[in-house]
This record gives sequence, structure tokens and C-alpha cells, in this order.
Amino acid sequence: MSDSSVSTSVAVIQCNSGGDTEANKAQLAGLIAEAAEQHAKVILLPEMCLNMDGAQYQALASDPATVQWFASQARVNGVWLLAGAVPQPCPDDDPRVRSALLVFNDQGELVKRYDKIHLFDVDVGDAQGSYRESARFAPGTDLVVVDTPAGRVGLSICFDLRFPQQFTTLRDMGAEILVVPAAFTYTTGEAHWEILLRARAIENQCFLLAANQCGWHDDKRRTWGHSMIIDPWGKVVGQLEHEPAALVCAIDPAQVAERRRLMPLYSPI
Repeated sequence: MSDSSVSTSVAVIQCNSGGDTEANKAQLAGLIAEAAEQHAKVILLPEMCLNMDGAQYQALASDPATVQWFASQARVNGVWLLAGAVPQPCPDDDPRVRSALLVFNDQGELVKRYDKIHLFDVDVGDAQGSYRESARFAPGTDLVVVDTPAGRVGLSICFDLRFPQQFTTLRDMGAEILVVPAAFTYTTGEAHWEILLRARAIENQCFLLAANQCGWHDDKRRTWGHSMIIDPWGKVVGQLEHEPAALVCAIDPAQVAERRRLMPLYSPI
């Protein structure tokens, strides 16, 4: 990084969310404040960080206080907050909810929303056995990028990670940073998490921020943790392990432009 570069500190939060929303808020508030104290300007939270109990998602989606809490955290800490995935109402008549990544600026204003497109309907072979997100969630349709103090950010959620064309399109839309909030299972995370994250960073020549849930959430569901920040060359510049924590790293969008200049892979659309 040259002396003329302008870097910005960003953070990924790793948490262990259960079915107690107030306890989860307390955990998140402490980690957000910790990252802000380390001068993070943009903070990414994991998928379903407010609650991992699917039976509560309809209530959370219908309660305005759900969004207001994240807005207050962004405002009080003076940070851009990317609330990894939050249950939100469908914009149509579908009775299910959407899994929405909500982006708040440092004034607490909701500036962008991305609804998860690829739903996790799979058989994994862990203690949970199978997952059927489509039973509770309706899929989104639109890709979203947002300008932040750290650069132009392309949004995704968890299972989207396995669909590289989504990330290529985000790059074509101007993304310099890709974000992946997740509740990646222990089984799939151990096998594929880092490989897929580094591949998306390398092939799109973007920074990548990945915030995952960690630990046991009930007697069947366990997530992998290992939240990380990756540079446009695919190098892991910071990584957590299996415990709740905040990871803060400085990134410089000039590295994206330089990497793309040295190794041109795409023509702009």
C-alpha cells in the first residue's frame, strides 16, 4: 500500500445467536461498539444475527422496532452498519418473509436493502439433517450495490456464495468490495467456506468481507465461524476462529484498481 493510498477500517462481527432476541442484541451491541472503538467505519453483521429461531421470524418482520434497533446502533456508534440478514415483510402478497440485508449509514438512515435470492434448501447430513429456507422465506430478485465510506459494496447473503454469476454481476455493477453475511453450517463451512470466499475474491478482484455465525444455536444447529476479510489477490488478511468477536482491518480500494490493471480479466458492460 503506497503512502498516497487512502485506507478505511472495516469490521466483520462474529456472533452466536440463539432464540433470545434481547440477549442477542446485548451481544451484538458490545461487539459493534468494540469495532467502532477500533475506528471501523463499515461493520458487517452475520445472517439472522438478531435471532436464529425461525418460529420468531414473522413477529420480527412485522415489528418496526427490529429495524429501529439496527438504525440506533449505526447512529450511536457513528458507523455504516450492514445488518447481515433480518426478517422483513415481502413487498408482494407472499405470506412468507424475506431475508434482507439492511444497510444503514452513520446517521442511522436505511439506505439500501438486498433480499436473499438463493434459498438454502439442501440436505447436509449434520445433526439438523436438512434445511428448507423456502418454507419460511420468499426469494428476492434484484442485485444491489451501495456506495460506502470504504468503497462500492456488492451485497449477498450466505448461500448466494455458491453462485459465482451473482458476484460477477456485482463486479460489473461497480463493486470493489463483496460482503457475505452468513450462518454457514459447521459441516459445509469446514469443507467449503474459505475456498468459496477466496475464489469469489480472486475471480472478481475485490475485497471480500465475510461475517459468519459460530457455535451451537440449539441441540441440532451448529455454525462454522471463521469470519474473515480477504484482499483482491485472495489473501486472507484477518480471520476469526470459533468464538464471538469483532475483526477490524484497514482496506484500500486502490488495491482493487491496481490488481485489475495488472491482471485485466473483464471488460466493462
